[in-house]
Parts: sequence; structure tokens; C-alpha cells
Amino acid sequence: MAATFVHGNPETPVIWDDLVSRLERTDVSCLQLPGFGRSAPDGWGATKEEYVDWLIGELEVLAAADGPVDLVGHDWGGILTLRTVSLRPDLVRSWVSDALGGLHPDYVWHDFAQIWQTEGAGEEYFESFLATPFEVRVTLFESLGIPRATAERLIAAADPEMARCVLALYRSAVQPAMAEWGRELEPAGGLPGLSVTAPLDHFMGTGDLGSVVAERLGARTQVMEGQGHWWMLGDPAGGARALEQFWASI
Repeated sequence: MAATFVHGNPETPVIWDDLVSRLERTDVSCLQLPGFGRSAPDGWGATKEEYVDWLIGELEVLAAADGPVDLVGHDWGGILTLRTVSLRPDLVRSWVSDALGGLHPDYVWHDFAQIWQTEGAGEEYFESFLATPFEVRVTLFESLGIPRATAERLIAAADPEMARCVLALYRSAVQPAMAEWGRELEPAGGLPGLSVTAPLDHFMGTGDLGSVVAERLGARTQVMEGQGHWWMLGDPAGGARALEQFWASI
């Protein structure tokens, strides 16, 4: 089997580098979402359904070679992980996600998402963002909790194609779209699951939304104390330990 990591927005697989380097296992792959620092296929609409279909296709190849994977997702990668497991549990041995709160029926999209979901406002946001000097954008990412070295690599990957995909993805996920996916998670409860919770993460909902979903699915919970949305960057050693302890317990 392999451990397969899926990043979120506005990211590329580099967010996993520090954590993966601390893992004892070497059967690790980090997938890269189409349009996020790489070209997307012709005709790519960048909807949430297309990303799920793409992820299923990637996992089918991996599972055919090495058996069901240990799937790990962050942010949108975490949402896609849960949806994929709900549709194709046969491809997965275990799952880890830090985005369970996003699939709670009471989840409200964060402020950035609501801008991107608004016609005109989203386009204006990215036009301004991409025109902002590189160093200013790096500083913005640092303020959100992303270390400078990683922030520079993420900003270098940001381009109009990523902006287009972000807008299409979020607009395909206007509520009640997430709540509808959340109602169909039961197959995920049949597999070993781990919900990663970062107390300072304000993007995945307030309160205990993620814990409610985790309890419903019978998933374990790992709290990354003192960490925010990018816990894998803030505490890569702790994240690696948590994952390996989870995998060892299966």
C-alpha cells in the first residue's frame, strides 16, 4: 500500500515536504491538483465533481499497483478525501482529513471563499492579488501562518489558471453543496479514519463542527495543539508522529 497526500487551496504539494521528510515510511506520493501549479486538461471546468473524479482516477492507478492507499487530505484535499472515500471506499485502507467541519450541515464558508463565490468580486480579488508585488504577497501568506520559504514557492505557482480554478471550484461548492456531500459520508465510517483538528484554524468552521462529524463516522481525533490551518508546516514533526501512530494502530 502507499500513503497518498492531497493538498488544498491556494497550494501545491510543497506544503507536505517538511512532514513527509520526517516519516519513516517511504511509500509516499503527493498528488497535485490540476490547475494548481500545473496545467489542467483541456476543457477542465474545475468543479468539485471534476476534482473528485480526477482523484478517484489517480487512486485507481495507485490501488491497482499496491492495493488500497492510506489517504491524507488537507483543506480542499481533505474535503475531496472524504467525498472520494464515500464514493469509492474500495480504493482506500484508511483516511486522514482536517476538513470534517466543512461537511457539517451548519458550516458557513469563510470570508475569502464568499468573495470567490461572488461573481465579479472574485475576479477583482485575483486581478488585484496577481498584480500585487511578489514580496507583499509573501508577507500576506506569512501572516496567515505559512513559513516564508514555503510561501515563496506557493506565490511563484500562483497564476491566472490557478485563479480560474479556484473561482470555479468554490462556486461549485456554494451551500447547500457541502451539506449535501456531508449527508453521504456513511461509507467513510466503515474505514479507519483520523480527524486532524488545529484549534487556531478559522477556515474550517467554528466550534466543534469537525468533532461532530468525526463522532458520527467513528473517526479518531488528533488535536494539533497551538496550530492553525497549516499545521503540517507549523509542526511537521508532530504531524508525522500523529500519522505514523494512526497507521501503526490499524
